[in-house]
Amino acid sequence: MRIGALDIGRKLILAPMAEITDGAFRRIAKENGAGLTFTQMVSANGIANSDFETLRLFAFPRDEKPIGVQVLGNDRDDLRAAVREIKNYKPDVIDLNCGCPVAKVTGNNMGSYLLDDPKLLASLIDAMVKESQGAVPISVKMRLGKDKKNISILDNAKIAEDYGASFITVHTRTRKDKYSDQSQWEWLIKIKQSVNIPVVGNGSLFDTADVIRMITETGCDSVMVARGALGNPFLFHRVNTFLETGSDPGNPSVDTYASTAVKHLEFSVREFGEAIGVKKVKKHIIWYFKDFGGVFDFAGRVFSNKYQEGLKELIYDHAQRIESGYYPTADKENIRKLFNEKVQFWLFEEMKVQ
Repeated sequence: MRIGALDIGRKLILAPMAEITDGAFRRIAKENGAGLTFTQMVSANGIANSDFETLRLFAFPRDEKPIGVQVLGNDRDDLRAAVREIKNYKPDVIDLNCGCPVAKVTGNNMGSYLLDDPKLLASLIDAMVKESQGAVPISVKMRLGKDKKNISILDNAKIAEDYGASFITVHTRTRKDKYSDQSQWEWLIKIKQSVNIPVVGNGSLFDTADVIRMITETGCDSVMVARGALGNPFLFHRVNTFLETGSDPGNPSVDTYASTAVKHLEFSVREFGEAIGVKKVKKHIIWYFKDFGGVFDFAGRVFSNKYQEGLKELIYDHAQRIESGYYPTADKENIRKLFNEKVQFWLFEEMKVQ
C-alpha cells in the first residue's frame, strides 16, 4: 500500500494505542517487520497550547521512520495548529481519531462521537488537509457507526475521501461494541466498493490466519494490528514470511520471547530512565508470556520488582521454568478472555478476582 511517497508494500501497520505504543514498543514492532508504526494518540488542543507532555508523546527520532502520529480533537483551529506543528517533525502520516469509544473521549464530542456529526467530521478533515498542504498525508481512523442500528461508515468513508484523506482505517465494530462483540469484516467489502482511496482493515486480528483471512475475504489494502501485537510483535514477521513464501513459521521459541522482553525492557529504560521505564514496560513483559503456564505467578513477581536487572533475571528464570515443564499447561482460553477484556489495565490484582 502506498501512502504519499511511502510504499509499505504488503507489510502490516501497528495501531496507535494509548499508554502502549511508546518508542520502545514501536522499535520492537519495527524490528519484527511492521511496515508503519504510530505514536500514541495525542491531544490537538494540547499541541495547540504547547503542553510539554503532549508534545513529548509524539516526538520521535529519524531512525523510527516510517511513522504516523494520531491526533484527537473536535476543533478546526486546534487541529490546524496540531498539523502545523506535527508536520515540522516530518512523520509519514497524520491520522484523525474517529474511533475511540471510551466515555471520557466521546463525552467530550471527540473520537467515535464524530461519526454522528458528518458536517463536523468533514470540516475537521478539510482543515487538516488544507493545513498540511500536501506535506504529510492525512488519514482517518473510524468505526462502523454508533451502534448496529446506526451504521454510518459508508457515508463517513465518502466524506473522508471527498475532503482529501489519503486513506482510511476502519475498526470493524461500532462505538457501542467497544472491543467485545464480534468484528464485522463484511463491511470492509462494501467500503472498498464505495471509495477509491485505500482502506485499511482493523479488528480481531490475533494471528497469521486472521490477517490473511481479512485480506483475502475483504480485499482491504492493508491491515492494522492493535491488541494482536501485544506480547506478540512476532506477528509482523510471521505475516511477512507467509506473504513471501506461503508458509507461516509459527511462534518463536520461549528463549526468543524472553530475549525480546529483555530488549523491550532495555529500550524502555533507555527512553524513560530506570524508574519510569521499568514501570511502563511491566505490562508488556507479562503480555509476552500470557500464553504460557505460570503467568499469574509471573505477573505477581513482575509487579513487585522495581529494577531493570531484577526484571531481567526474573524473565530468564521464568523462561527456564516454562521450558523445564515447571508449570502446568496454561488455560489459554481463559487467559485470552481476561487479556482481551483487560487489555489496557491488565493488572495482576484485577485478574486474581476474576
